[in-house]
Amino acid sequence: MSIATSTPTVYLDHAATTPMRPEAVEVMTRHLLEVGNPSSLHASGRKARRIVEESRETIARVMGCRPGEIVFTSGGTEADNLALKGIYWARRAADPGRTRLLTTAVEHHAVLDPLHWLAEREGAEVELLPVDARGRLDVGALRACVERDPGSVALVSVMWANNEVGTLQPLDEVVAIASEHGIPVHTDAVQAVGSVPVDFAASGVDALTLTGHKVGGPYGVGALIVRREVAVTALVHGGGQERDIRSGTIDPPAIAGFAAAVELAVKNQPHHAARVGALRDDLVHRVLEAVPDAHLHGAALDGPAPDGAPLDGGAVHRLPGNAHLGFPGCEGDSLLMLLDARGIECSTGSACSAGVPQPSHVLLAMGCDEESARHSLRFTLGHTSTQADVDALVEAITPVVERARAARR
Repeated sequence: MSIATSTPTVYLDHAATTPMRPEAVEVMTRHLLEVGNPSSLHASGRKARRIVEESRETIARVMGCRPGEIVFTSGGTEADNLALKGIYWARRAADPGRTRLLTTAVEHHAVLDPLHWLAEREGAEVELLPVDARGRLDVGALRACVERDPGSVALVSVMWANNEVGTLQPLDEVVAIASEHGIPVHTDAVQAVGSVPVDFAASGVDALTLTGHKVGGPYGVGALIVRREVAVTALVHGGGQERDIRSGTIDPPAIAGFAAAVELAVKNQPHHAARVGALRDDLVHRVLEAVPDAHLHGAALDGPAPDGAPLDGGAVHRLPGNAHLGFPGCEGDSLLMLLDARGIECSTGSACSAGVPQPSHVLLAMGCDEESARHSLRFTLGHTSTQADVDALVEAITPVVERARAARR
């Protein structure tokens, strides 16, 4: 009697979520059966509080911030909402003329949607800044936008790295422009932590979002790092936890797992970037050989600036694990499902509304037409990725593309 075996899954969607690291699983499960509310004053409560504060110190040490600047949240989306709404409300309360919010046209919806809500409900004026063909912010447009009326700008929010095409943003220039006028800067660094060097203090930003499940930690836990001198109005009111910015009973086991994952991700970042970057380069080169009319979206692999100018010190402008590829003549959703049927998991950048694929807002902002913005796939590698994963994709991509094209004829 034979026993059927399933085909191993080739997981190439680490930008969506990445498997938990064993060390994070171990520390989290160790605390799951322990009782104690961190706000309680008895021994069990103090023990739970110690777990939380030691985790806070661990994250602060590797992220380049002070422990008191870390506000634990349920994840990246809550942290983004807290930064955008909380800082906007506080700045507008101090000066009713500060109603403008500046961001890029390629932000994650965890940033764009709260900003649109503020525009619809709270009288904010949201301005989406343009990007170039590689998805990189037009710094000149930002400067012109700020200098038009700096006193009316409440906040600038620019992501550290784009979640779809992997392009890194020029945050140093953003901070330099904003700081000239005393404007705070928030960055969503969810995709960047553990993939590229991220140091809160050195970056000069005022608020930074990170989350557990993108670095090998658990779901449902993240943090907003925010300077103590930046006023933030709370979204959630209750017990006054987390500097009275984010009330609610906090989760010591999840926070412990989160801290372990962040520490490992940051510690291993140089090795991770080199290893995963080499796999990504191999994936891109071989897929482009297999499908000659395919093309890469975002910054080039060898690190030139988006305008083609040489970079000092060989700077990199793309996340090491990101490969965003376009396949003309195909629908991205069809490609995704055909690969999924072969056990290869990736994602498209497009959204789906009522069952109808919508083009990616990121690719549209980069100048792609609607057709091009729908024929792309995002392959992202992470700490569990192997050469065998790349080989499996390369083997499958030609017949999958041919079948997807045939389906459109």
